[in-house]
Amino acid sequence: MAAVLPIADLRQQGRPSTWLNTIIKGDCVAALEALPDHSVDAIFADPPYNLQLGGTLHRPDQSLVDAVDDEWDQFASFEVYDAFTRAWLLACRRVLKPNGTIWVIGSYHNIFRVGAMLQDLNFWLLNDIVWRKTNPMPNFKGRRFQNAHETMIWASRDAKAKSYTFNYDALKASNDDVQMRSDWLFPICSGGERLKGEDGKKVHPTQKPEALLARVIMASTKPGDVILDPFFGTGTTGAVAKRLGRNFVGIEREQDYIDAASARIASVEPLGKAELTVMTGKKAEPRVAFNTLVESGMLKPGQVLTDAKRRWSAIIRADGTLASGGEAGSIHRLGAKVQGLDACNGWTFWHFQDGKSLRPIDDLRAIVRSNLGNLG
Repeated sequence: MAAVLPIADLRQQGRPSTWLNTIIKGDCVAALEALPDHSVDAIFADPPYNLQLGGTLHRPDQSLVDAVDDEWDQFASFEVYDAFTRAWLLACRRVLKPNGTIWVIGSYHNIFRVGAMLQDLNFWLLNDIVWRKTNPMPNFKGRRFQNAHETMIWASRDAKAKSYTFNYDALKASNDDVQMRSDWLFPICSGGERLKGEDGKKVHPTQKPEALLARVIMASTKPGDVILDPFFGTGTTGAVAKRLGRNFVGIEREQDYIDAASARIASVEPLGKAELTVMTGKKAEPRVAFNTLVESGMLKPGQVLTDAKRRWSAIIRADGTLASGGEAGSIHRLGAKVQGLDACNGWTFWHFQDGKSLRPIDDLRAIVRSNLGNLG
């Protein structure tokens, strides 16, 4: 079973080793205030939607619709809901790392209010994602369009956060080498995935499909990252995070949901390291300056570089620039200059002598990047 941690214990202990991969029982704002600053890499929040239901809803055959009428989704007014939203978002912003991101899912009842609050609190909106449902619930009264989607907002902590995780290359490769779009098609949670009690009824009315959470997590986190879900429910975030090699922390106040989530997460088997390796491209690799090769002694001042066919040559200077025929500049600028071109990739153009063969200096950059990766 997944460990459950009362807020009082969290306040006393507070170390990551005590709250990682646990469910904190209690009010979300109070629990968030007990977590350390800048302690989580990503947040997935599925807050109450404040559906404002006006009485019971029946199908055309007069059978009762199992709608969301729980006490936790009811607020006295929009002002009360806005105050609640501001409180939990402020608390989330404090625990989110500077390069972390937050996802919030909602319906037309609440997502616009949440979006405005995110901007008011200086979060920076990156995308709105439309989750288009393959099997949405009909509009039984026939007085509106069928509500067939929900909206997720993806935001960074502020506008200056440029180093947030986005696994662009992996998403593109998994999408038949086409950029992943902002409209996602998934069925609502049903069948064997839907948790039900002994009475056959749904344990939670708004359980999200694991496929949706898997894409969120694979898109915006790395193995080993910490994912916070302040409205944990039946633990979809925790179950998917565990399977995908991420850490989680959930906050939930309803014991029935905690029990279901705890048992569910305990049954999950994590994937292995090979399956969890994330595909990356050039943009995701650490930046290595040419001068780094000189400073590390991999290349030396005075050493001659040439192109692959030895048509042009240049001397490495101590400051990390190249000189050739009275011209000097960076590996890119001088490479373009000697060829009479507007631009040049100096990493692949310039070569160094390695025994009897010529090798591109990009080979040395790859070694530096590999060493940096091992340090991480």
